[in-house]
Amino acid sequence: MSNIKKIVVLSGAGISAESGISTFRDAGGLWEKHDIMEVASFEGWKRNRDLVLRFYNDRRRQLKDVEPNAAHLALAQLESKYEVNIVTQNVDDLHERGGSSQVLHLHGELRKVRSTLDENLIYPWTEDLNPGDKCEKGAQLRPHIVWFGEMVPLIPVAAKLVQAADLVMIVGTSMQVYPAAGLIDYAARATQLYYIDPHPAAEAQTYHHLEILAEKASVGVPKLVEKLLNK
Repeated sequence: MSNIKKIVVLSGAGISAESGISTFRDAGGLWEKHDIMEVASFEGWKRNRDLVLRFYNDRRRQLKDVEPNAAHLALAQLESKYEVNIVTQNVDDLHERGGSSQVLHLHGELRKVRSTLDENLIYPWTEDLNPGDKCEKGAQLRPHIVWFGEMVPLIPVAAKLVQAADLVMIVGTSMQVYPAAGLIDYAARATQLYYIDPHPAAEAQTYHHLEILAEKASVGVPKLVEKLLNK
């Protein structure tokens, strides 16, 4: 645990679930009896735009009723001593609201929308997104979410962060959703790895220097953070 300067946290749905944000895994991959591909693919968007907008409007509204939990708050405390980058598969803003300043959202953000004509036109958005809401070029706006079948443009950025890390913390993710799951393979052989999940994936056993804390994020993360801040 000596000479640790840079920490990267790979976070997934498990950390947000404790704040009350339901995961697709909990719902068996369904949402109101709709297959998830109907609300999380470009084909679904073309087929039923109103359904897709309603799905993300509901998710965005839910953010107003949830709060960061002990895991989010603990991770922010690490910044008092270390350079910390959060790389998350989550589309909520709980890491930011918990106090973390460097958060990379691999799969997009609920509180942003983007143009269907120019993916570089991205706008903050806190209310409902409706048909007829358009970008400055006159095209309909869509959720700023990476849907199934779309590129994950921030993977190379995340890979560089993991490569440079002295310690990597994996929190609340099954380590089975690619390409995000492949990020851990960019860690240097000597990098200390911690995996915090009440049901850790069996694949985790194959990594060097990996310690498993089989606890939920709100318990395991504060414990590890306290250990790192007091070392």
